[in-house]
Amino acid sequence: MTYQIKGLEADQFRRYFAMSAEELAANSICIHTADDSVPGLPCRVSLNDAPAGERMILLNHHHLPVETPYSSSHAIYVSEGSVTNSFTNEIPPSLKIRLLSVRAFGKDDMMVNADVIEGENVEGLITDFMQDPKVSYVHVHYARPGCFAARVERAE
Repeated sequence: MTYQIKGLEADQFRRYFAMSAEELAANSICIHTADDSVPGLPCRVSLNDAPAGERMILLNHHHLPVETPYSSSHAIYVSEGSVTNSFTNEIPPSLKIRLLSVRAFGKDDMMVNADVIEGENVEGLITDFMQDPKVSYVHVHYARPGCFAARVERAE
């Protein structure tokens, strides 16, 4: 089964990096600077941990804007100047090193399956979920903080 994990579109976040501290605060957005802690701060656009010194924003993102009980939003980090990355049949670096909550959804945006797994073992779970014809897409979250990490789809 061929799958693709794609970061969020960078363009939707660029305007925030031009805002003043007051404008960001008015939009409930915080500025952070990545440090050298491991694991670091994972960018949802590049799907990599930001290098030390990188300017990042922390904001609420509606990652599952659907008309079901599973509609959801949560805090995410985005690095300044990040470029949208895409991974085909490969687990992004920021996912490999964390405990993950993996949730499979059907075409009706209702959850069909879910599990928690270490990132180094997630590829098999993603493949299993995507082989199920009831599954339309998969959402991956960082299990401990609960933050949205990435969406997984079948590759065309």
